[in-house]
Amino acid sequence: MKRISGLLLGGAISLLVACGGPAPEPAPTPAAAPKPAPPATYSMEDFKSVRKLDAHVHMNVVGPAFLEQAREDGFELMTINVDYPDFPKLADQRAAALTQLHADPARVHWATTFSMQGFGKPGWADKVNATLAADAQQGAKAVKVWKNVGMKERFGGKLVMLDDPRISPVADKVQSLGLTLIGHLGEPQNCWLPLDQMTTDNDREYFKEHPQYHMYLHPEMPSYEDQIKARDNFVAAHPGLRFVGAHLGSLEYDVDRIAAFLDRFPNANVDMAARMSQVQYQSVRDREKVRNFFIKYQDRLLYGTDLTLNPDAASTEQEAEFKREAHDVWTRDWRYLATAESQHVEVIKADVPGLALPREVIDRIYYRNSARAFSLN
Repeated sequence: MKRISGLLLGGAISLLVACGGPAPEPAPTPAAAPKPAPPATYSMEDFKSVRKLDAHVHMNVVGPAFLEQAREDGFELMTINVDYPDFPKLADQRAAALTQLHADPARVHWATTFSMQGFGKPGWADKVNATLAADAQQGAKAVKVWKNVGMKERFGGKLVMLDDPRISPVADKVQSLGLTLIGHLGEPQNCWLPLDQMTTDNDREYFKEHPQYHMYLHPEMPSYEDQIKARDNFVAAHPGLRFVGAHLGSLEYDVDRIAAFLDRFPNANVDMAARMSQVQYQSVRDREKVRNFFIKYQDRLLYGTDLTLNPDAASTEQEAEFKREAHDVWTRDWRYLATAESQHVEVIKADVPGLALPREVIDRIYYRNSARAFSLN
């Protein structure tokens, strides 16, 4: 029996082998190699392809040069009218803004403004508000109030500060129209220092050329802290109003003070226009502190430059020079904010390493925050 069983068993095994046995398991398909994660930061090569918006420029001309360079470098623009004596008349600024808006409505956005002429007289606020309503119908997304409030305009011999209750009806109208108020109130802290103590050459040059605004020379005028207090009183009195503090809210010298302002006023943002060198001045001394500020407040910071093109600089040669300047400004700022590359910043006489902010932070600062602040989408 053992012999027969053995034969039977062996035959069964032979039969299985002859028939091939159970089908072998298919070999596993090699998993597709995962796509490499994108770099944590952008490079200079990414500059033109990333969506960007310069939230503070002045396109005071009807010619195409500014818009051509914006297209070349991948920028949308917020062109801002302002009641500034060095600029064209307000009607001309408005006409230029509307011309640019109609030329490329997907790329150009517009902020109107108002005149303080007639302030304190009956009907002033009603007249201003009617103009703002008409401008909103023409596509304005914001309203600019300038430093002439607090530094120039007077009523009854007394300076008019932003927290004057007679300005409140205008603020209420801006809010009811769904617009944003852009406030350039006061000046950089350097304005209250002698020229040789200022921290940046660009401030030194501006106040040398505009002594009427150099408050160190005018001790009879409100102090720096007076200007900041009036602005803060105004923002506190209008908590539902979207507010953008132009030029880092005139707190450019200290990221801790900017942070405190943003913490106190959750409906406020700040733009960086014409204040990058003051940030870089701090960055040279404590890069990580500045970088951490940008990351913590990434939802509240708007990229801007204050680039300006006026009709008196609209010759072919001047326009070409402006386009080179705009490209240089935009690429220098990108190098500082988006990459780790160092560059020499002449106005502070220093080599400044870049902050290499994460891509998500750059996307917010360069576009998404402005789109939200100005209700562009």
